[in-house]
Order: sequence, then structure tokens, then C-alpha cells
Amino acid sequence: MKREHGMEQPYWAAGIFKIRLPFIHYKWEWSETLQALLMCATCLGAIPILTSTLGISFELAWSMVIINGFLYGLHTLLGDPVVPGWITPSIPLTIAFLNEYALGIERIQALIALQILVGVIFIIMGITGAAGKLINVIPNSLKAGILLGAAFAAISGEFSATGRFGIYPYAIFIGGLISYYVLFSDGFKSLKKKYSWAAVVGKYGMLPAVIISIIVGPLFGELPVPQIEIGTVIKIPQFATLFREVSPFGIGFPTIGLFISAIPMAIIAYIIAFGDFVTSEALIKEADEARKDEVIDFNSNRSNLISGFRNIILALIAPYVTLAGPLWAAVTAAISQRYQDGRKAMDSLVGGVGTFRWVTAISVALIPIVSLVQPVLPVALSLTLLVQGYVCTRLAMNICKSDTDRGIAGVMGAVLAVKGAAWGFALGIILFILLSDFKKSKVKAEEVKGV
Repeated sequence: MKREHGMEQPYWAAGIFKIRLPFIHYKWEWSETLQALLMCATCLGAIPILTSTLGISFELAWSMVIINGFLYGLHTLLGDPVVPGWITPSIPLTIAFLNEYALGIERIQALIALQILVGVIFIIMGITGAAGKLINVIPNSLKAGILLGAAFAAISGEFSATGRFGIYPYAIFIGGLISYYVLFSDGFKSLKKKYSWAAVVGKYGMLPAVIISIIVGPLFGELPVPQIEIGTVIKIPQFATLFREVSPFGIGFPTIGLFISAIPMAIIAYIIAFGDFVTSEALIKEADEARKDEVIDFNSNRSNLISGFRNIILALIAPYVTLAGPLWAAVTAAISQRYQDGRKAMDSLVGGVGTFRWVTAISVALIPIVSLVQPVLPVALSLTLLVQGYVCTRLAMNICKSDTDRGIAGVMGAVLAVKGAAWGFALGIILFILLSDFKKSKVKAEEVKGV
């Protein structure tokens, strides 16, 4: 089904959803195929999170990653033109919340309760369109505190006595520096404008750092040399074991008490995820303005609903510590950049994001690829969290508008990282009430309104 110039990519209408299938409604993009084959290592980075946090086997965690990979495809399938991902900034906070419960069934049930609540919030926001109102009610100091809490938890966790840095110091140190340089350095941004090789490296985000870590790790004796398994090609998820060991239908549903205790963390996870909707809309708007041959429809309500569906499905089948978020910003931005080169470069943005996500879903089930990247998965996860810590800190500082905001955010963030979501959020609210000058804020608001 071909798109006429200046029209939207063809689809089958289904209410708010727009059903699109590869090869029928959009072309397969081979550049995104290659990128996805390499970047599936990031998706597999969830395995060490699942094994260490839930105490399950590598094989079982791998099965959960495969299921999650195919659920990513719901976004393009139902009309959301972005590459979805995790709620990455909330990972350290989620882990801290789960560590309050005993390893085993109780901790898994706590995760199930949390993920169901997150899914319900997404769906309610998608149906009512109340997301914008909610995010405006939360003070800047509390938003910054949440982000700082995620940053502190992410970075301190990697460098703690039990963190991964003590096990893989050289691979993480060198890989972390390369990640920061490629992603955030002004000098490297200048190189990308001057040299094509730098532009190519920059398109792959953290992947160059992961590749360097694969090389550095074995050289310093921190990681084994990758061994590619040849033989069986496809990993079939262990559905029976999942049902028996992690599904609420096998281990039992969470108690009301677990649901109540998970409410603060669920709210924080959604607040963090909401920023992805803002980012998604900005990226799509930029791409839409650059190309006049295609109309791109991004609907935050639709994206909320699909993210909610993913979270609830995972909670019932394979509860996922990283939670299901609406955007993988780095990859969406890279695909959007290539899309802006014109229709000859990429026929439709839908084709780019759809191809990428379907290929990663297949790649995480391919045994030769997984065996290649398996040794470096803990390092890849560590690099992801270190980058996330940098980004969250930067965003938190930008959100703060006064010294009071910065002080509240710093204290709240530290308590969040150490004592968990409930303590941190409660303290942040109390400090905001005690320290804020509401009269001054009201006068300022009236002046802005008058202008």
C-alpha cells in the first residue's frame, strides 16, 4: 500500500489505533535492520537486572526478554511512530523499592503489584487525557528530586561495595568514558559535522562503548572471550516455567498491602515516563516539519494506552523490573535523523521504527547473537545506568528555578536513593510545604498572567 505525497502512511483504522503491518503498510528498511542486529545487546541488558533482582535463572530471564521484545512491536502495529523502550531512569528506584522485600515470591509479587499499577495509570491517562494536567501540578523541586534520586541510585549502585565496578573496573571505566564522550561531548559534536566516520559512530549511540568493552574486558581478564554458539538457532521462551515461577497465576496475586505500598513508586515511575511523551512529540514534530511528503500522527493518548497494555501483559506473564516505557529516545532520534534525509533515504518514519523493533525482537531470540554479547551484558547494563545518571542529573538541574528548588531536590534525591520512593516522596512534599513562599509564587503567577 503506497502513500501519496503529503498524506499519512496507509493503515487499517481501529478507533484511536492505526494498524500497520510490515511489507503491507510500510517498506522494510535495511539500514535499521543492521543497526537493530547490533543494538539488541542493550535489550539483553535486562537479563542481569532480572537475574540479580528477582533471583531467577539466566534462561528464564532470557525468555522474559524475548516476550518483552515482541510486545515492543505493539507500538508500530497500533499506530505509534516511535521506538519504545524501558522506563530507564526509574530502574535504580524500582530496584531499591523491590529490595525492601525478601528475595523470592514476595519480591516478585511486589513487582507484579507495581507493574499493574503503572499499567493502570498509563491507561487512565490515555483514556482521560489527564497526563498534561498531572505533570503541571507537580512542583519543579519534586520533579528534580525524583530525577536526582534516580541519578544517585544509578551511579552509587555501580560504585558500591557490591556494585559491578568492583568486578569489571577497566571495562566499565573505559566504556563509561567513551559513552560520555560520544553522547555528550561538544568536541565530538564538532567532529560529527566535519568527518563522516564520526557521524556514523555518533548514530549508534552507546554501541561503540559496548564494542570497546567487549575488547577491553578479555584483555584485562575481566570478561571471557565471547564464544558464538552454532547449532540451535532460535530460543523458545520457557512459558511453563514462567507460569510456575513468576506469573501471578502460578505464585499467587499480590496482597492489597503490596498494592498500597507500591503506589508511591508507581506514581514516580509514571512521572519519569511522562517526560518521554514530551520528548516523543518533539522528535516527531521535528521530523514532520522536515518532510512534506508524509503526515506523521503522534498521539500521546494512544502511546499511553499501548504502554499501559504492555505493562499489564508483562505483569501477568513475565513481570519486568525495567518496566515498559513509551520511548527509546536515542534510537528514535537516530532514525528520525536519517528520515530527514529524504524519501529516498527512508520511505516512511513508520518503516524505520517498525523495522528496528521487529528486528530487535527477533535478534534477542537468536542464540548465535546472544552468545556473542552474553559475556558483556553486565558491563552494558552498567554503562546504561551511568549514562542515565548523567542525563537525569543534567535534567534535574535544568528543572530547578531557584535555590530552594535545588536544595529540596538534593535532599529528596538522596533520601529517595537511600530509603526508597515512599520516604523520598513524602519528605519532598513536606519540605516543599515548609520552605516555599506561596505568597511570592502567587504574586509572580499573577504578574505573568497580566503580561
